[in-house]
Amino acid sequence: MNTIAKGVQRGNSLEREPISASRKGGAMSRRAQLLADRIELGAAGLASFAEGLSESEWNTPVSGTDRRSVGLIVHHVASMYPIEIEVARTIASGNAVADVTWDAVAELNAKHAQDLAGVTKAAAITLLRQNSRQAADTVRAFTDDELDQAAPFSLSFGAPVTAQFVIEDHALRHSWHHLARIRAAVGR
Repeated sequence: MNTIAKGVQRGNSLEREPISASRKGGAMSRRAQLLADRIELGAAGLASFAEGLSESEWNTPVSGTDRRSVGLIVHHVASMYPIEIEVARTIASGNAVADVTWDAVAELNAKHAQDLAGVTKAAAITLLRQNSRQAADTVRAFTDDELDQAAPFSLSFGAPVTAQFVIEDHALRHSWHHLARIRAAVGR
């Protein structure tokens, strides 16, 4: 079973003990704090924009090639935080992530679109706030050494990337990327 499927099977929970929980009395990493703050900022921007969408805008396809609705994309971002953070935690532990492929991502996205096509605005925004807060809290527990740890990541073609890169390129960037696409889709 691949890492993405494991995250989905676990209910996308970030309830595990932070990988740096064994740290005794250590100061919080300033980098981890800043990363977490930026995750929350991106999610807050997406949530705020989504709250102001009309029902018609909520149901607008996000692009000519991606027919998922704007609302489904908001829920998609929310539901990916636990998986994205779990991948970062794996890398931070020095373990390779070899089973996350673009095909697996496409499969997960297709299943999500099928299962949650009619997601409500309230449900999507609630999940977005909850999961982004949990993701940020998990990131705040990373040490600088964990952020600097590199391991091969299959989604990056096996390149040895750092946990910080995974956080920035996935959990942090995801809300900003999709907010820009949503703004383009609804023309504002």
